Amino acid sequence: MAIAFTFPGQGSQAVGMGKDLAEAFPEARRVFEEVDDALGEKLSRVIWEGPDETLTLTANAQPALMAVSLAAFRALEAGGLSLRNKVGYVAGHSLGEYSALAAAGFFSVADAARLLRIRGNAMQSAVPVGEGAMAAIIGLEQGDVEAACAEAAKGSVCQVANDNGGGQLVISGAKAAVELAARLCTEKGAKRALMLQVSAPFHSALMAPAADAMREALADVKKNAPVVPVVSNVSVEPSRDPDLISARLVEQVTGRVRWRETVEWFGANGVTTLYEVGAGKVLSGLARRINRDMATAPIGTPADVDAALTALG
Repeated sequence: MAIAFTFPGQGSQAVGMGKDLAEAFPEARRVFEEVDDALGEKLSRVIWEGPDETLTLTANAQPALMAVSLAAFRALEAGGLSLRNKVGYVAGHSLGEYSALAAAGFFSVADAARLLRIRGNAMQSAVPVGEGAMAAIIGLEQGDVEAACAEAAKGSVCQVANDNGGGQLVISGAKAAVELAARLCTEKGAKRALMLQVSAPFHSALMAPAADAMREALADVKKNAPVVPVVSNVSVEPSRDPDLISARLVEQVTGRVRWRETVEWFGANGVTTLYEVGAGKVLSGLARRINRDMATAPIGTPADVDAALTALG
């Protein structure tokens, strides 16, 4: 039985997340302190008290979700879990890849927080507000969605940004092109084409300035070979090579989050259980839709930590 740890991305945040972990485990509390110190502000107060609109800001949500994931992970370690001995692979959805890498020792929690703050700000500023958009397309084959994007782009940008599995694809790009592509998807038979309330066209070519910012930021960070292989969002391949991992993190800013393929890769490579380390249960729900035989379990509360430690022995 092989185990993989997965780490959630943006959209899983909720005011109050991780507070019970910080109250139950000193090791979890120290993660929030590390993040606050790294950013020079009390992000923990925003995480636990809100307001929601402040937590949801990309520059806050990204390091906040990482902090909760690493708080849960440190609580597991305090209970005796060895990632190297018990877990075959780690992966994370978009920003969650940074959480996975921090858990695997690729870079420090403080550096992960600083990188995600840079990433969030860079992604937000890459495109003026209102010029980009994203839409969720439900119940249409990937080839049809890609064809709609190509037809709608007409020299602009419109592309598949997330393949989340379970018949859910997310498209991203210039606002007019995405709106047209969404209509074309409906005409092609999509069950739903829903414009998303997001602040920027993430994981599209319009994010190129943010990719440049991440290339520069990652060059200045101390990196180690992760203790277990990390499965990349953009390549769906495991790696422990620091240079290759860094290059993939840069590609990830403009590239597709291939989550369906990631879960399928786990299943094809002997993984039978996915633990979702951090806030919410989004990834667990996606995994069950992609592979009904895959067992899933959340690790986001003290009770979850205890249950996981018992199950993992």
